[in-house]
Formats: sequence, structure tokens, C-alpha cells
Amino acid sequence: MRIGIVCYPTFGGSGVVATELGLELSKRGHNIHFITYNQPVRLELLGNNVHYHEVNVPEYPLFHYQPYELALSSKLVDMVKLHEIDILHVHYAIPHAYAAYMAQKMLQEDGIYIPFVTTLHGTDITLVGSHPFYKPAVTFSINKSNAVTAVSKSLREDTLRLFDIKNDIKVVTNFIDLNKFNHDFTDCQRAMMATEDEKIITHISNFRPVKRILDIIKIFYNVQKSIPAKLMMVGEGPEREPAERLCRKLGITDKVVFFGNSNEIDRILCFSDLFLLPSEAESFGLSALEAMASGVPVISSNTGGIPEVNEQGFSGFLSDVGDIDEMSMNAIKILKDENTLQQFKKNAKAQAQKFAIANIVPQYEAIYEETLRNCKL
Repeated sequence: MRIGIVCYPTFGGSGVVATELGLELSKRGHNIHFITYNQPVRLELLGNNVHYHEVNVPEYPLFHYQPYELALSSKLVDMVKLHEIDILHVHYAIPHAYAAYMAQKMLQEDGIYIPFVTTLHGTDITLVGSHPFYKPAVTFSINKSNAVTAVSKSLREDTLRLFDIKNDIKVVTNFIDLNKFNHDFTDCQRAMMATEDEKIITHISNFRPVKRILDIIKIFYNVQKSIPAKLMMVGEGPEREPAERLCRKLGITDKVVFFGNSNEIDRILCFSDLFLLPSEAESFGLSALEAMASGVPVISSNTGGIPEVNEQGFSGFLSDVGDIDEMSMNAIKILKDENTLQQFKKNAKAQAQKFAIANIVPQYEAIYEETLRNCKL
């Protein structure tokens, strides 16, 4: 199949999943066309089966906000015609499914019918989509999609609760390429980050308020009072500065490293002992899954799709949102005894196996094939 993939090209989970999906599909013989405004951050390989097409948005003084949806839908029309793309897979209801529908209608004028699959990732539903300004457009985009998937049961339930959806929504979970987390490099460089007796705790996100970044600092503050430890904070976003201020206030600046965005997640997780994800909302928790694939147990909230990923008492522990004391206690419970820590590390890796990319990608292939069959009826 010739598949067009539309996603945000950023460090967020949806962009990572879309890119990894496209690369895996290319290995399975499909011709993949990424169509977005920048080359996706995880897209390292361009070749015979993987292509990138940039969406340019011309600057017009007439527009207060530049019309990305208009530019994207026009680009989709051009790419479908030029490369004879069979099906589009768009990640996020708005603006991507909205633009895909407009492209579909424009192409129909030329006698071409291009079906599109929409994958819901979370923010498009729980944050942006539920806003009264956008709700009609999100509802319309989902209902006009030829097929719809959600990355967790929780997200599917939220979508059906928040919107008047007529379309069927299939759950296809996020996934992990376990080969990327085998850590076959010889030097994890752990000694650069911490002394031998210090445990390394890690968090990776886009540092938005929903991630409860300040809770992470407070949990770490409690842990380091009992156990020698360092905290690795990976990512950028509006909560970074408040987090740095809180570190200074608590006197733990020398124990916390802010990396910013990084393409070396595997190396950072290689030397990590524990992962923190106390989010207020998570449709899935891809960063937790990446941690577990590296053998890193997870302390998390029990919101959204996280309980579908992190198994209570096995790969880590779950607590109510904002329960800093319980999360701190659970972190100490895992870290204080080396045998306990090693068992949780082993369990985390076993849990990640359930989400291996080889188990999930065939589900998308089946959806593409079913959608194409239905469109020919």
C-alpha cells in the first residue's frame, strides 16, 4: 500500500507513534509518505519506501492566523495525485482529520476517492476537542472519518462520553520497538550522572501543566531525604522555569538535571532506576512504556489510560492524582532494597513486551485493508 501519514512532527507522543508506525510499515513493504510542516523528530531514515513532504504555509498580512488547515489539505490533494497514495492515516482529529476530509472532497471533484483513518491520541479529545469552540469541528471530523482508532480504552470511553459519535472507534494501543531499548551500546555513562550509591529517577514529557511537573520535584524531594538520588528531567515546556525555581527553594538544584529535549531517550533510560509520571491526564502514557521497555519501573497516577500500561504492584505503582505522599512512599519502597528494585525492573520489561510493535502494527494494516475494501463496495 501507498500510505500518507499526517502528524505533528514534535517530541509529543502522537508524533513519535506516527513516525515509528510509518517506519515499521515501510519495513513491511509499504510505501510511506509523511506529510507535515517539519520533518518528524524521530524520522531518521528517508529512502525508497519512506518519503517526507513539507507543508509550507505562505505568510499573508490579510490573515491574523496563518491557515495551516488550508495549506495542509491542498498539499494532501497534490501528494495523493502525484504519488497515487491509496489511503491517509491522520493523527489528531483537528486539524488533521478536518484537513483530510477537505482533501477527500476536493479529490472527489477529480474522480479520485481517498479514504482516511483518524487516530485519536488524547489532547485532541480531552483538552482541545472538548472546548465549546472546537467541539462541533471535532465531532464532524471523527464522524466523517472512514475509520477511527483510539490509543486506549479510556480514550475511547472519553470520546464517546464527550461527543455525539456515530462512527465505530477501535482501540489500537500505542506500541514500542523493543529493539531500540535493548541497550546494546557498551557504555551507559551512568557515572557521568550519579555516584555509585545514588539512584537515578527520570521524567520525560513536554512539561505542560497537565504533567504536574511540580509534583515530580516534590516526590523526588521526599525520596532523596531517605535514599541518595539524582533526578533527570527531560523535555521543554512552560513548567520548566517553575520547576527550576522550586528546586532552588528546596535546596536540591545540585541533584536535579534539566536536559531539555533529547533524541537520546534510550541512553537516558539506560541508566535510570525509576520513572515518574504523576500526570493529571494521560490517554496512554507512552513515556512510561518506553521506560518499562528499558527495564525501568514506573510510579504514576491512575488516570486515563495509564492503568492499561502500568500494572499495579508489578511494573510499578499507581496512585490518585496529586497524592505526593503515597507516590513518594511507593518510590522508596522500590528503591530502598536492591532485590526489590531488580524484580521490578524485570517485571517492567515483561510488561512492555505486551505492547511490542510487531503485535500492534498488523492491527493497523488490517484496518487499512478493511477501509479500502469498504470504500470499493
